[in-house]
Amino acid sequence: MRKIIHINDQWFYANDYKDEYLKNEFDFSNFERVDLPHTNIELPYNYFDEKSYQFISTYVKTLKFDNSIKGKKVFLDFEGVMIAAEVYLNGIHVGGHKGGYTNFSIDITEALKINEDNVLKVVVDSTERPDIPPHGYVVDYLTYGGIYREVSLRIVEPIFINNLYARAYDCLKEEKRLELDIEINNFEKYRDDLEIVVEFGDDTFEETLSTKLPIEEGTSIKNIEIDQLNMVKLWGIENPNLYEIKVKLLKDSEVIDEYKDTFGFREAEFRQDGFYLNGRRVKLVGLNRHQAYPYVGYAMPQRVQEKDAEILKYELGLNIVRTSHYPQSVHFLRKCDEIGLLVFEEIPGWQHIGDEAWQAESIKNVEEMIKRDYNRPSIVLWGVRINESQDSHDFYVKTNAMAKSLDPIRQTGGVRYLENSDFLEDVYTMNDFIHSGGEKVLRTQSEVTGQADKVPYLVTEYNGHMYPTKSFDQECKKVEHAYRHLRVINESFGLDEISGAIGWCAFDYNTHSSFGSGDKICYHGVSDMFRNPKYAAYSYASQKKVEDGVVLEPITLGAKGERDGGAILPFTVLTNCDYIKIFKDGIYIDTYYPNKEKFPNLPHPPIEVSHILSMDSEIPLTEEAKKEIKDFVLNKLKDSNLTNLAEEDFKYIEEFSERVNIPVFKIMSLVYKLAGGWGDKENSLIIKGFIDNKEVASKEIGELRSMNKLEVTPDDLELSLDKTSYDATRIVVKLLDNLGEVLFLNNDFIEVEIDGPLSIMGPSKFGISGGITAFWVRTQGQTGLCKIKVKSMYFEEEISIEVK
Repeated sequence: MRKIIHINDQWFYANDYKDEYLKNEFDFSNFERVDLPHTNIELPYNYFDEKSYQFISTYVKTLKFDNSIKGKKVFLDFEGVMIAAEVYLNGIHVGGHKGGYTNFSIDITEALKINEDNVLKVVVDSTERPDIPPHGYVVDYLTYGGIYREVSLRIVEPIFINNLYARAYDCLKEEKRLELDIEINNFEKYRDDLEIVVEFGDDTFEETLSTKLPIEEGTSIKNIEIDQLNMVKLWGIENPNLYEIKVKLLKDSEVIDEYKDTFGFREAEFRQDGFYLNGRRVKLVGLNRHQAYPYVGYAMPQRVQEKDAEILKYELGLNIVRTSHYPQSVHFLRKCDEIGLLVFEEIPGWQHIGDEAWQAESIKNVEEMIKRDYNRPSIVLWGVRINESQDSHDFYVKTNAMAKSLDPIRQTGGVRYLENSDFLEDVYTMNDFIHSGGEKVLRTQSEVTGQADKVPYLVTEYNGHMYPTKSFDQECKKVEHAYRHLRVINESFGLDEISGAIGWCAFDYNTHSSFGSGDKICYHGVSDMFRNPKYAAYSYASQKKVEDGVVLEPITLGAKGERDGGAILPFTVLTNCDYIKIFKDGIYIDTYYPNKEKFPNLPHPPIEVSHILSMDSEIPLTEEAKKEIKDFVLNKLKDSNLTNLAEEDFKYIEEFSERVNIPVFKIMSLVYKLAGGWGDKENSLIIKGFIDNKEVASKEIGELRSMNKLEVTPDDLELSLDKTSYDATRIVVKLLDNLGEVLFLNNDFIEVEIDGPLSIMGPSKFGISGGITAFWVRTQGQTGLCKIKVKSMYFEEEISIEVK
């Protein structure tokens, strides 16, 4: 029977390589002890030299095998090594692999020794080798280094199942059909029939099929169908129903191997008039994701990878993610399956196309990606073109052919930024950066594809480098950042010829010197690198259905001196409420509704607050006069604030003053109060959100703010040692004011002290930028209660996490 042994703890590591390391007699006991996933070097948050991780390193681990493996096959399964690996066991070279984003397996059966120490050595080349995608020229992201994903031993009989490919048919009919291609490896000279038993189902039902088939020597594919499946529920965004497929191999009535995977029935198709899931048109709203984290690069374990999927789906309200620009962790993808988050997965690359050997590696990337992730129902599109590359007809004919030979059902896409590009894929996928704040938001198909007829079409990037925005930028910039995302989402919803739009991008990320803000960070995310939201994050979150969570987020500091010229109006509230009510100093001001005129296509348009003064003031005005002066202020606020009124404005105010018989200075005071109160006392506003005429949320903003507390919130209160590798979680740190809001202009200093079986990933002392930050902690192989003390200059908080 199959046995999987995870070997992710207690490796020995050297940040260099010497030929003598490969000698059997070499003593590696002085190497650093590390666990996997592992980054070859921890990096600063920013301003580091990207060449600092580009070196060759050495990993060593001792393995032991007893007599139980006699007559069996033993494989090493690597989930990801960046960017090339050469593997040695007991001084014998047993295999290697090029490419850091796909998995590979190495047969070590002939090189291992039973009942003796077996020394495994992995030489990892993390230089930016021009013969391996994505490298060869500049790349707008970092690839980092090390054995950054998990490693396991797989012990099987000489006849075993190597892979399983599941396809669903007749998904929209009452009786559905499941087709399986079972890849079997036979290292015996066994010629008789083997029994194959397939079990399919969940807790509510199980279908079993048994058949006997001849098994050839070497590798063979056996096709099995299960039809008349009438108990199956479809996999979808709202109800991601998954079923387990279990395939057993029996030899002389004895089970010799068992292979498991999960699978979902769904029909996904990009058409000329949009994307259809299970026969229903769905407008795709998504963001691109880099799998990078501060300090440790790509090296994060299962729980943290899964958390990213949850943030995208539940916090940001997305229904699709693009794995820019490479295949990502199986943990992330499986979580997408579980929660109903669609995926566009693509091969590694960034603009550059290399020589024939380079292209052969890229075609191999297509093969490895599809073979690994074939059964993931969340994946609805294979990316088979190098991101933003020039046309290369012969090369892309081959990548498409490889994809179709492996997966005849899923469609292919190829991300470009070119108009009238060579269209070889099923879906024209386009990075559309036309919007720069002006009226033009998205190109039409006719402007882009060069095709006589409409084709399946998906926007795969927008915004990003057109308007990089930091969480600690001035309010106006952060607000415009949010609006640029809103405008594209709105435009996408209004065009049936566009399946949807995937923005650039979810999280800030480290990059090369030739990109970003000069500090090795691209501030393109709607959230920062720690996964903390900027204003633009709420452009997406506010489009969620109310049943998925109420969102009420005023994207303003509410401070008169924050904006150029001094004003707070108008300000925007991003919300999925029906309407809001504003109260100032406890006095009701007005009711505001979503701006459907500017954003007619959004499920939940932003609400724009135009004034904050109750007209029941001490100035005796008629209702008609109140409306007149209020309209004057609102009209002025459409274009600017009121600190620099024009000559004609003063003339109007003087004329109005004479008509209502009230001194000019009182009218001027009223005007400025209406516009936010420049020169008036501090503003204190309460914003209440209503759904079906019931108050469902409330927030307070204003200028009466002061430091109040340090809030420390872990994503998880319990971690587990029962994982494939170490466990880890994020801890978010916020400096809050007396209103419970983040102090975005605070730049405090944070120090972390840990007492217990956890350690921090990265530095224990760091600055807080924009009033909010985060850090990750990981297990160390021991159980118990861990106390984590977080200190700023003025506050101190302690939390506890249990390791079980």
